[in-house]
Amino acid sequence: MPTVAVKLYSVFFKFLLKHRLQNRIQTPTEESAPFGITSRPDESLASPNPSFTEGVATKDIHIDSFTSLSVRIFLPESALLTPEPNSKPKRKPEPKGRETTSSPRVNRRNSYGPVGAPVKEEVRRNSVGGGDAEGLNLSSGGGYGGYGGYSPTIDDRKRKLPVMVQFHGGGWVSGSNDSVANDYFCRRIAKLCDAVVVAVGYRLAPESRYPAAFEDGFKVLSWLGKQANLAECSRSLGIKKLDGGHRHIVDSFGASMVEPWLAAHGNLSRCVLLGVSCGANIANYVAQKAVETGKLLDPVKVVAQILMYPFFVGSVPTHSEIKLANSYFYDKAMCMLAWKLFLPEKEFSLDHPAANPLVPGHGPPLKQMPPTLTVVAEHDWMRDRAIAYSEELRKVNVDAPVLEYKDAVHEFATLDVLLRSPQAQVCAEDIAIWVKKYISLRGHEFSY
Repeated sequence: MPTVAVKLYSVFFKFLLKHRLQNRIQTPTEESAPFGITSRPDESLASPNPSFTEGVATKDIHIDSFTSLSVRIFLPESALLTPEPNSKPKRKPEPKGRETTSSPRVNRRNSYGPVGAPVKEEVRRNSVGGGDAEGLNLSSGGGYGGYGGYSPTIDDRKRKLPVMVQFHGGGWVSGSNDSVANDYFCRRIAKLCDAVVVAVGYRLAPESRYPAAFEDGFKVLSWLGKQANLAECSRSLGIKKLDGGHRHIVDSFGASMVEPWLAAHGNLSRCVLLGVSCGANIANYVAQKAVETGKLLDPVKVVAQILMYPFFVGSVPTHSEIKLANSYFYDKAMCMLAWKLFLPEKEFSLDHPAANPLVPGHGPPLKQMPPTLTVVAEHDWMRDRAIAYSEELRKVNVDAPVLEYKDAVHEFATLDVLLRSPQAQVCAEDIAIWVKKYISLRGHEFSY
């Protein structure tokens, strides 16, 4: 069973969230708030840090001025390693004194067999500024390097890393890609998976209902493809030089249109989607759209997706939806309020394609979906629905394992108060082990 502290915090969490959700439900005829109440509780945000002070550099990019769509890019320090002549990256050596066997063991169920002991990770907080890692190209002049952070040139040969597009949770109505909790989680994933993480700041309900968040998710994938094509044009054409000697395609104002971190270090032929809670619904939708779009997304190729305790529901209740209806943190009553805020009133249905991925007639055939890892918690009322989706994928020969964590609750690996638990660390390590089958240049070498 979850600890007493988790139980107490769950009661407090549900009381506050239910109060906020109920206050946001407004009818369209109310003149005072026709689109719902927009105020949200103050959330602790992490400032971007473009230097590698904490082993991962971060920056924020606004990619759509009309919808305020933004992304936060997480670049691990391992990107600075010199690539080998055969284009196979070197593994970053483990720091001295790192503990690999003395960390607490975590009770879990694992569909693909046992994994090594969890790695003990020091708790780190994001900070602005700080010392620069050895060998960094830091610019204090104009152009995109004016903030004093890492600024590579795309002409030079750099180490290429896979790109993971991450969608945060929050029940459609809260959360952000730059919250302290999401920043910590993405840093952990970037380091463990040795990948560039692109966290999406999609639009929230009730101001922006379905399909706004889904459209934002696919727009980011399309933007990544355009970035790769612009970078390739910059390398092959005569391009204007910006301050500091960087060659890039520029807009009419002279600003660079190429994002240098992605251009220098991103390998979009190894793209992974990672969704948390309601973000898993977005990830699954984006994967479906990527399948339907096909080669039009080139060079972007979605090679796998990771669904962490997805927000799937349906009109016919499952065993867990009946037995665990009053589960911890996001219980059934809370989630129904969230869905009412997210789905347009005329479209509200528990079998809406955004809510139930097994509704026939929507999206591409399941056999065309990418390999899908599903993470579920024992005490999550939505767990059976996620497991059923994974089972259907396996029936059509899609690699779709399920990791079920004993005594775990919804968002056990991503919620702010649970992020630093041994179980959250182990979950991130398990994700890294599985996904490296599809993002490592050397295939299954890093998988067990």
